[in-house]
Amino acid sequence: RSFGRTALLSVGGILSILLLLFRRLLDPLVVILSLPLSIMGAVLGLLITQSDVGMISLIGVIFLLGIVNKNAILIVDYTNQLKRSGLSQREALLTSAPRRLRPIVMTTLSTILGMLPIALGWGVGAELRQPMAVAIIGGLTTSTLLSLIVVPVLYSLIDDLETTFIGSVQSLWNSLAKVR
Repeated sequence: RSFGRTALLSVGGILSILLLLFRRLLDPLVVILSLPLSIMGAVLGLLITQSDVGMISLIGVIFLLGIVNKNAILIVDYTNQLKRSGLSQREALLTSAPRRLRPIVMTTLSTILGMLPIALGWGVGAELRQPMAVAIIGGLTTSTLLSLIVVPVLYSLIDDLETTFIGSVQSLWNSLAKVR
Protein backbone atom coordinates (compact mmCIF):
# COMPACT_ATOMS: atom_id res chain seq x y z
CA ARG A 1 0.00 0.00 0.00
CA SER A 2 2.78 2.41 0.94
CA PHE A 3 4.78 1.41 -2.15
CA GLY A 4 1.73 2.05 -4.32
CA ARG A 5 1.57 5.61 -3.03
CA THR A 6 5.29 6.05 -3.54
CA ALA A 7 5.09 4.74 -7.10
CA LEU A 8 2.10 6.97 -7.89
CA LEU A 9 3.92 9.94 -6.39
CA SER A 10 7.02 9.25 -8.47
CA VAL A 11 4.99 8.84 -11.69
CA GLY A 12 3.04 12.02 -10.82
CA GLY A 13 6.31 13.89 -10.28
CA ILE A 14 7.65 12.61 -13.59
CA LEU A 15 4.42 13.65 -15.35
CA SER A 16 4.55 17.14 -13.81
CA ILE A 17 8.12 17.72 -14.94
CA LEU A 18 7.36 16.35 -18.41
CA LEU A 19 4.37 18.65 -18.78
CA LEU A 20 6.64 21.59 -17.98
CA LEU A 21 9.30 20.32 -20.37
CA PHE A 22 7.12 19.53 -23.40
CA ARG A 23 4.29 22.03 -22.77
CA ARG A 24 1.71 19.63 -24.14
CA LEU A 25 0.03 16.49 -22.79
CA LEU A 26 0.67 14.01 -25.57
CA ASP A 27 4.47 13.79 -25.38
CA PRO A 28 4.46 13.08 -21.62
CA LEU A 29 1.78 10.47 -22.29
CA VAL A 30 4.16 8.62 -24.62
CA VAL A 31 6.88 8.73 -21.97
CA ILE A 32 4.58 7.56 -19.16
CA LEU A 33 3.20 4.70 -21.28
CA SER A 34 6.75 3.42 -21.82
CA LEU A 35 7.36 2.97 -18.07
CA PRO A 36 5.68 -0.47 -17.74
CA LEU A 37 8.38 -1.88 -20.04
CA SER A 38 10.87 -1.64 -17.18
CA ILE A 39 8.58 -3.16 -14.57
CA MET A 40 8.01 -6.20 -16.77
CA GLY A 41 11.76 -6.79 -17.06
CA ALA A 42 12.36 -6.23 -13.36
CA VAL A 43 9.76 -8.83 -12.42
CA LEU A 44 11.15 -11.24 -15.01
CA GLY A 45 14.69 -10.76 -13.67
CA LEU A 46 13.54 -11.37 -10.10
CA LEU A 47 11.68 -14.52 -11.17
CA ILE A 48 14.60 -15.93 -13.16
CA THR A 49 17.10 -15.40 -10.33
CA GLN A 50 14.53 -16.39 -7.68
CA SER A 51 15.31 -13.21 -5.76
CA ASP A 52 13.08 -11.88 -3.04
CA VAL A 53 10.55 -9.21 -3.85
CA GLY A 54 10.88 -6.76 -1.01
CA MET A 55 11.48 -3.13 -0.28
CA ILE A 56 15.00 -3.23 -1.74
CA SER A 57 13.81 -4.61 -5.09
CA LEU A 58 11.00 -2.04 -5.15
CA ILE A 59 13.58 0.72 -4.70
CA GLY A 60 15.25 -0.73 -7.80
CA VAL A 61 11.95 -0.45 -9.68
CA ILE A 62 11.65 3.24 -8.73
CA PHE A 63 15.25 3.74 -9.90
CA LEU A 64 14.24 2.13 -13.21
CA LEU A 65 11.40 4.58 -13.74
CA GLY A 66 13.91 7.42 -13.93
CA ILE A 67 16.20 5.74 -16.44
CA VAL A 68 13.42 4.47 -18.71
CA ASN A 69 11.89 7.93 -18.51
CA LYS A 70 15.18 9.40 -19.73
CA ASN A 71 15.39 6.98 -22.67
CA ALA A 72 11.88 7.84 -23.84
CA ILE A 73 12.52 11.58 -23.40
CA LEU A 74 15.61 11.32 -25.62
CA ILE A 75 13.59 9.74 -28.43
CA VAL A 76 10.50 11.97 -28.10
CA ASP A 77 12.47 15.21 -27.78
CA TYR A 78 14.71 14.43 -30.75
CA THR A 79 11.66 13.45 -32.82
CA ASN A 80 10.06 16.81 -31.99
CA GLN A 81 13.27 18.63 -32.96
CA LEU A 82 13.38 16.83 -36.30
CA LYS A 83 9.71 17.61 -36.96
CA ARG A 84 10.32 21.29 -36.22
CA SER A 85 13.22 21.27 -38.67
CA GLY A 86 10.84 20.19 -41.44
CA LEU A 87 10.90 16.39 -41.48
CA SER A 88 7.64 14.48 -41.65
CA GLN A 89 6.51 12.49 -38.63
CA ARG A 90 7.58 9.22 -40.24
CA GLU A 91 11.03 10.49 -41.26
CA ALA A 92 11.57 12.00 -37.82
CA LEU A 93 10.65 8.76 -36.07
CA LEU A 94 12.80 6.64 -38.37
CA THR A 95 15.74 8.96 -37.73
CA SER A 96 15.38 9.62 -34.00
CA ALA A 97 15.61 6.09 -32.55
CA PRO A 98 18.78 5.08 -34.44
CA ARG A 99 20.45 8.42 -33.67
CA ARG A 100 19.61 8.18 -29.97
CA LEU A 101 20.60 4.51 -29.78
CA ARG A 102 24.20 5.27 -28.75
CA PRO A 103 23.47 7.45 -25.70
CA ILE A 104 20.68 5.10 -24.61
CA VAL A 105 22.89 2.01 -24.88
CA MET A 106 25.83 3.77 -23.19
CA THR A 107 23.83 4.76 -20.10
CA THR A 108 22.15 1.35 -19.99
CA LEU A 109 25.44 -0.55 -20.22
CA SER A 110 27.17 1.63 -17.65
CA THR A 111 24.30 1.11 -15.20
CA ILE A 112 24.15 -2.64 -15.84
CA LEU A 113 27.92 -3.00 -15.46
CA GLY A 114 27.79 -0.96 -12.26
CA MET A 115 25.06 -3.19 -10.85
CA LEU A 116 26.64 -6.48 -11.96
CA PRO A 117 28.95 -6.98 -8.93
CA ILE A 118 26.01 -6.39 -6.60
CA ALA A 119 23.76 -8.74 -8.60
CA LEU A 120 26.45 -11.42 -8.45
CA GLY A 121 26.65 -11.03 -4.68
CA TRP A 122 30.18 -9.64 -4.52
CA GLY A 123 31.17 -7.38 -1.65
CA VAL A 124 30.04 -6.84 1.89
CA GLY A 125 26.27 -6.72 2.29
CA ALA A 126 25.64 -7.52 -1.38
CA GLU A 127 23.08 -10.19 -0.52
CA LEU A 128 20.87 -7.45 0.91
CA ARG A 129 21.15 -5.27 -2.20
CA GLN A 130 21.15 -8.13 -4.72
CA PRO A 131 17.37 -8.02 -5.49
CA MET A 132 17.65 -4.29 -6.27
CA ALA A 133 20.49 -4.89 -8.72
CA VAL A 134 18.67 -7.81 -10.36
CA ALA A 135 15.51 -5.71 -10.76
CA ILE A 136 17.51 -2.85 -12.29
CA ILE A 137 19.41 -5.11 -14.69
CA GLY A 138 16.29 -6.99 -15.78
CA GLY A 139 14.25 -3.82 -16.20
CA LEU A 140 16.96 -1.99 -18.12
CA THR A 141 17.52 -4.91 -20.47
CA THR A 142 13.89 -5.24 -21.51
CA SER A 143 13.08 -1.54 -21.48
CA THR A 144 16.08 -0.59 -23.61
CA LEU A 145 15.29 -3.18 -26.25
CA LEU A 146 11.55 -2.51 -26.25
CA SER A 147 11.64 1.28 -25.88
CA LEU A 148 13.46 1.66 -29.19
CA ILE A 149 10.40 0.09 -30.82
CA VAL A 150 7.50 0.94 -28.52
CA VAL A 151 8.23 4.66 -28.00
CA PRO A 152 8.23 5.52 -31.74
CA VAL A 153 5.07 3.44 -32.27
CA LEU A 154 3.29 5.13 -29.32
CA TYR A 155 4.46 8.53 -30.54
CA SER A 156 3.09 7.85 -34.00
CA LEU A 157 -0.27 6.61 -32.70
CA ILE A 158 -0.76 9.44 -30.22
CA ASP A 159 0.43 12.12 -32.64
CA ASP A 160 -1.96 10.78 -35.30
CA LEU A 161 -4.81 10.81 -32.76
CA GLU A 162 -3.97 14.39 -31.84
CA THR A 163 -3.88 15.46 -35.48
CA THR A 164 -7.21 13.73 -36.17
CA PHE A 165 -8.83 15.17 -33.06
CA ILE A 166 -7.64 18.72 -33.74
CA GLY A 167 -8.75 18.42 -37.38
CA SER A 168 -12.20 17.24 -36.27
CA VAL A 169 -12.55 20.06 -33.75
CA GLN A 170 -11.47 22.64 -36.33
CA SER A 171 -13.95 21.25 -38.89
CA LEU A 172 -16.72 21.35 -36.31
CA TRP A 173 -15.78 24.92 -35.36
CA ASN A 174 -15.71 26.02 -39.00
CA SER A 175 -19.10 24.45 -39.73
CA LEU A 176 -20.59 26.11 -36.64
CA ALA A 177 -19.13 29.45 -37.75
CA LYS A 178 -20.76 29.06 -41.20
CA VAL A 179 -24.16 28.36 -39.64
CA ARG A 180 -24.13 31.68 -37.80
